[in-house]
Amino acid sequence: MSTFSHLNVGGEANMVDVSDKDVTKREATAEGYLYVSDNVITQISEAKIAKGDVFAVARVAGIQGAKRCSDLIPLCHPLALSKVDVNFEIEPAQSRIRATCFCKLSGKTGVEMEALTGVNVALLTLFDMCKAIDPAMRLDGIKVLEKKGGKTGYWTSQ
Repeated sequence: MSTFSHLNVGGEANMVDVSDKDVTKREATAEGYLYVSDNVITQISEAKIAKGDVFAVARVAGIQGAKRCSDLIPLCHPLALSKVDVNFEIEPAQSRIRATCFCKLSGKTGVEMEALTGVNVALLTLFDMCKAIDPAMRLDGIKVLEKKGGKTGYWTSQ
């Protein structure tokens, strides 16, 4: 069984020292869903949300969220992301909106937390912009889809 890397020998919270790790290209993609009413799907599709272009605003929010991950999650390393890409897909048959967040850098630690933070902030922004229409929306299915780089190489949830 592996030990928790974020605890020191005394069991106290500890930021992992990555200074001896190799710099490699690292990527991660996360996804999540916002389950919404048919009315929300219709109003987004017809660009009738009173607060404006919900995907444009949520995309910028998701990018900012990924970039600010270390400010929000204790013990995460601040990373110089070279790419963040946030996308949305309306899935009317499932009454949901799918969001993905892709993060990339050349560095000493992975970008899974940044991708997860980006997708969560994007979905929360969609929720905020649509809550007057459907306060019963819910977030679900948030996970890392795949990651690349570092000593573990490639990993996928499929």
